[in-house]
Amino acid sequence: MMADDQSHYIELSGNPIKFEPISRQTNVFYDEVKRQVFAVRSGGAFGVVVRGTDEKTSTTFRMEDKGPVVSIKFSADLKILAVQRSQRTVEFINFNSGNADAVEYSQTCKGKSTKIIGFNWINATEIIFITDHGLELYQVTAEKRMLRALKTLNISINWFTFMVDSSLLLVSSSTLGNTLTPFHFRPGNIMKLPKFEVDLPAVPKPPKLTLLERDVTIAILYSVIYVVVLRHQPRGPSNKGAEIVLYQLQRESPAKKTDVLRLNMSGRFAVNVVDNLVVVHHQASKTSMIFDIGLTPGETDNNCNYHHPVLAPLPIRPVKLKVAGIPTQTGLEMREVGVELYSPNWVVFQPNIVIDAKLGCLWHISLRLDALVPMIPDKCRLIDFLLLRKDSKKVILNVLQTALVPGQHCPLSTIAKIFNKLNEVYQAYLAEHHGMQGEEAASTRNQPSARVPAALRVVIDQSDMYTHVLTPVAERKDMNHKFLVAVLVEYIRSLNQYQIPVQHFLYELVINTLVHHNCFYQLHQFLQYHVLSDSKPIACLLLSLESCYPPAYQLALDMLKRLTTANEEIIEVLLSKNQILAALRFLRSVGGADSASARKFLEAAMNASDDMLFFTVFKFFEQRNLRLRGNPLFVPGGFLFSPPGTIPSSVHTYLYQGNNPSRTITLRLNTG
Repeated sequence: MMADDQSHYIELSGNPIKFEPISRQTNVFYDEVKRQVFAVRSGGAFGVVVRGTDEKTSTTFRMEDKGPVVSIKFSADLKILAVQRSQRTVEFINFNSGNADAVEYSQTCKGKSTKIIGFNWINATEIIFITDHGLELYQVTAEKRMLRALKTLNISINWFTFMVDSSLLLVSSSTLGNTLTPFHFRPGNIMKLPKFEVDLPAVPKPPKLTLLERDVTIAILYSVIYVVVLRHQPRGPSNKGAEIVLYQLQRESPAKKTDVLRLNMSGRFAVNVVDNLVVVHHQASKTSMIFDIGLTPGETDNNCNYHHPVLAPLPIRPVKLKVAGIPTQTGLEMREVGVELYSPNWVVFQPNIVIDAKLGCLWHISLRLDALVPMIPDKCRLIDFLLLRKDSKKVILNVLQTALVPGQHCPLSTIAKIFNKLNEVYQAYLAEHHGMQGEEAASTRNQPSARVPAALRVVIDQSDMYTHVLTPVAERKDMNHKFLVAVLVEYIRSLNQYQIPVQHFLYELVINTLVHHNCFYQLHQFLQYHVLSDSKPIACLLLSLESCYPPAYQLALDMLKRLTTANEEIIEVLLSKNQILAALRFLRSVGGADSASARKFLEAAMNASDDMLFFTVFKFFEQRNLRLRGNPLFVPGGFLFSPPGTIPSSVHTYLYQGNNPSRTITLRLNTG
């Protein structure tokens, strides 16, 4: 990344959608619903070129020139084209396999004095006319080339804005234009939501339309619908610059004013929404700034939160276009020219569209997270910000790894706060996806960042931390092992604080680090005071350390005993160490003697090459047989009995070979 790239956190998409620029012969229209640009040449007689974000939605066709086009839009399935050429009528053209039908049909709005302000497709067959007298919902039947009125609502309208993602229409009424009424569309129906009034900084005398369409838009931030209002402050000594006011839409009550974004500038502004951030472009200074309502606000009065820009305003990253240059023998030589940023020709559409109709380009605005990271020195605030970004996991992991690099690592207290922030989100994710209940779920609901749903935050789990942060840092030759152990313990503490079960591989990393640096006393303390929780994998790891740290064997046995679910493992460990009598005593203490396999113990005793030990184990199980079945004899299965009549009946002879036929133990027991 070049040095000058580090001073821009907003950029335009590298490959803009190109279309024929606006001219005397060509008019350009943008459809916010299908996100298509229409270049209409000479009213359509010389062709209409449609460019969309998806190549499948791009097409070219001709239509009869019946006068200047006011608006043009395709239906959702691209099978019907709606064209407005007058204030009272919208015409329709059917498309079949991308080809325009020669026969057009039309629909005139109701009322002789009514004028169509605009229209929008609601779905593939329903269209809404927005007039100065109200709303008219129609169903379009392409096969019959006709429209049928579904619903009409009477309301005085100054202007409107529409958001297809939420099927929401917002209309302006009243003399000042500050009475806003939302409408939600469902198939065949219009649902009117409670109207509300927007606060105006000043009311002109005589009253006139003050709140304009260009200053209002609809945005979705963290899955919540807001009406975004740009409020210009009146000139005067107390003017602190313009503000953006967010009104959260409610279903049963008027929209509620929840947030104010303080711009501290005056002039012309344009607003985009990128990754749940409000991006505000300022034309005079040719800079952009970002606001994040998901972060803790700078001020609050309990009813409304006041936010300042996350970072200082900076210009959009410079961009160049390839254009045809000097003709050569092989064709036109392409050359790069710089694009004028914040041009007066720019028109901004939601959520993240910028169009320069004179240049013939459509860009998408995006955030440059990598360049933004060094601009926020406060690591805790940086992590808060990144956790709310859609594709930031890789960036977060890089930030965490950098925070632990020797020589420039953060203080342990800061690292602890970062771990808490990560695990707060992690816990909320587990509560949502794995049904945490009781106190855990309650603590999740009471978290400070509960305004943002867990599904919209990036989750850094234990596996991510182990693979991409802790292990790479531990493998560094210049890493201070004491600091590494402190970091690992701090991460484990944070997991425990949020009641998240710690995965054994984290404990293993702590143990391996301590063993590698011969810190056995500290390891012993961690185990003794349960800094490292009991588990079978950890116990097995301790057993493997016996050669370099003998007490690890007993520590492992104690851990297995505390687990209460590792009785089989304890017996196997004791048998492997030829502590057969200890294994029998433990077996009896846990009540497992009646179901234990005699063969396993007799095999171990035989391999010990101690006949007296074998005799003791044998007698133990013979007495068990007598107690359980009333007969001391073993069920055949590895024991060979002497042939009847070869020895006195008062003496039982047992031949035991086990798995080693070359070695036979003969027991003669006098039962007389």
